[in-house]
Amino acid sequence: MKKITILGSTGSIGTNALKVIGAKQEEFQVLGISGYSNFELLKEQIEKFDPKYICIGSKDKADILKNLYPEKVVYFGDDGLKTMGGLEEADIVLTAISGAIGIEATVEAIKKEKRVALANKETMVAAGEYINNLLKKYPKAEIIPVDSEHSALFQSIQGSNYKEIKTLIITASGGTFRGKTLEDLKEVTVEQALKHPNWSMGRKITIDSSTLINKGLEVIEAHMLFGIDYDNIEVLVHPQSIVHSMVEFVDNSIIAQIGVPDMKLPIQYAFTYPNREGSCELERLNLKKLKELSFDQINNNVFKGVELAFYAGKTGKTMPCVFNSANEVAVELFLKGKIKFLQIYEIIKKAMEQHSIEEADNLETIKKVDKETRKWVYDNYGED
Repeated sequence: MKKITILGSTGSIGTNALKVIGAKQEEFQVLGISGYSNFELLKEQIEKFDPKYICIGSKDKADILKNLYPEKVVYFGDDGLKTMGGLEEADIVLTAISGAIGIEATVEAIKKEKRVALANKETMVAAGEYINNLLKKYPKAEIIPVDSEHSALFQSIQGSNYKEIKTLIITASGGTFRGKTLEDLKEVTVEQALKHPNWSMGRKITIDSSTLINKGLEVIEAHMLFGIDYDNIEVLVHPQSIVHSMVEFVDNSIIAQIGVPDMKLPIQYAFTYPNREGSCELERLNLKKLKELSFDQINNNVFKGVELAFYAGKTGKTMPCVFNSANEVAVELFLKGKIKFLQIYEIIKKAMEQHSIEEADNLETIKKVDKETRKWVYDNYGED
């Protein structure tokens, strides 16, 4: 019986993870769950899965949960998430929180030498160098990627020597605005940006997909996870979202992981690795119904996020942290109607231009740069 902590249980990854666990209750037990503000859904999950530990965003809601469930251990806020990441009883910690807030919980899980099922891009983007050094210090800890693209790369690499890899090919659906021009995007509304054609995701991640910033984050994460040079990482638009990513080897053969666009498969694989298991929750891909699988270049003149990410990644040190933090605030401001869609790129670019680069080998510096970057964006773009 594997005991699992789910950080971000009320989000899309977290709810899918609970479906995976619900279908395999003889194998998995929910040890702890955390949610930020979706109080009613969190209560439903508590009733169904009976976790020992709970965390929620605010103290007021935590106090209510303590009264409702006096037999459980209840935490709140960032410190609570950090504590949840380091629970001794856990076998697996799923970090399914969006944003840099997930970094410290991941750090605690690594220090306790747990398996981290990683669904938080920002951990490896903002703090990848530090995380990789930490994994060397705690060799029993491991990270198994959950994002569909990195899970696909991880699965495609299995059994191969990393020296045999020629190119990591990350696929992108193209997002909500695939094929649009700069003129088309000048007056994009929040509602339009949130209509993803293939995936059901949280608001922040959906906006990242519409700007293709998510692909930029994935490029940096792939470099940090697999140690492949940026010149050997490529992004291709694949509208069908069937090929989740590919690995090209030195003999020019390509191995791909394909399947229906459903996060339950990479979640379950992270839980059961190195084994594969069937489940009633996993949908089968009907190959006979596939009409085409197409691939194309990204229009970098319109969707500037990938090129900005390559610049941040190749610059290294604290620049990827700036890229991530500036984007998080820019997306927040866009969702609040304070900036236009295309200003997201402008904010990231200018935030990186004004940044004084530092070494990113400790958590204190990463947190400082994250805070400074957020303040700079708020000060320059967040005023009414």
